[in-house]
Amino acid sequence: MPRHPIAEANQNDPFGDLSPADFYAKHNVSHSSDYITDSRGLKLFTQWWLPLLPTKAIGFVAVVHGFTGESSWFVQLTSVLFAKSGFATCAIDHQGHGFSDGLTAHIPDINPVIDDCIQFFDAFRGKHGHNLPAFLYSESLGGAIALFISLRQKGAWDGLILNGAMCGISDKFKPPWPLEHFLFIVATLVPTWRVVPTRGNIPEVSFKEEWKRNLAVASPRRPLGRPRASTTLELLRVCRELQGRFEEVDVPLLIVHGGDDVVCDPGCAEELHRRAASKDKTLSVYPGMWHQLIGEPEEDVELVFGGMVEWLQERAERALKGGDGERATADNGGA
Repeated sequence: MPRHPIAEANQNDPFGDLSPADFYAKHNVSHSSDYITDSRGLKLFTQWWLPLLPTKAIGFVAVVHGFTGESSWFVQLTSVLFAKSGFATCAIDHQGHGFSDGLTAHIPDINPVIDDCIQFFDAFRGKHGHNLPAFLYSESLGGAIALFISLRQKGAWDGLILNGAMCGISDKFKPPWPLEHFLFIVATLVPTWRVVPTRGNIPEVSFKEEWKRNLAVASPRRPLGRPRASTTLELLRVCRELQGRFEEVDVPLLIVHGGDDVVCDPGCAEELHRRAASKDKTLSVYPGMWHQLIGEPEEDVELVFGGMVEWLQERAERALKGGDGERATADNGGA
């Protein structure tokens, strides 16, 4: 099983001492990027990683990052892991994140973000993943977005991985009373105001290893301020809506969660697993692990992400065999 590339990073750079070009060459993947323009005129950054020969792509993975994330940095390392494991992999920076347009970390309405993901993922799949088994991989808030994508595109996805998914925000992290109950008023009057305190600094309670916490903060594009009022209100609303629709989820599911996650409630992930209509569903809650599973010690990272790769490969191979020749492996794509 390929090692997760986080093992080569240092606290200042996800590529460690290598240049990006040398890093990709070492892992036998190609990398490309481009901007798309969405229906609102926002320029959104997209990128993708493809396995190089002699590896053949056996599947397609669309990556959905979280609230303080981006498609580069930590998420890019996981994308490279999927690509070198045989999956054409792509990701997009949500509005206000990474290199994309928009007010920093501001998502007052989740629906345009879902639309942006579907627009890009469908276009990429048509070009690089045609007839390949298709999977969604998501982290934190990305889990909520990916669930909504799967609910909108019934039957379009062969599996969904939820890593620390935001199905519910932990009471240990929510805005303290009484602010949560008056948030609607604040969001209406000053929607972009960074007024909402949480019960912990996100990197400090997400990454167990200090050097990885330092690496997270080292990203020049990582939002570090308090959440904005209307964004916080929307995230709470998204959790409530999803919790009312768990029975509608019927995509094959792999749910992985840290047992000591104080950002996104592991109890809600367990409830999703119990209530989802999916016939193929797996729940792995890892005792003692935190919100960002990539932030754990190396042996735990290999355990968690190695399990994800095995899950993807098993279902991709099963889907290809079940296609009776209609699905074929793709050549290495280049750019």
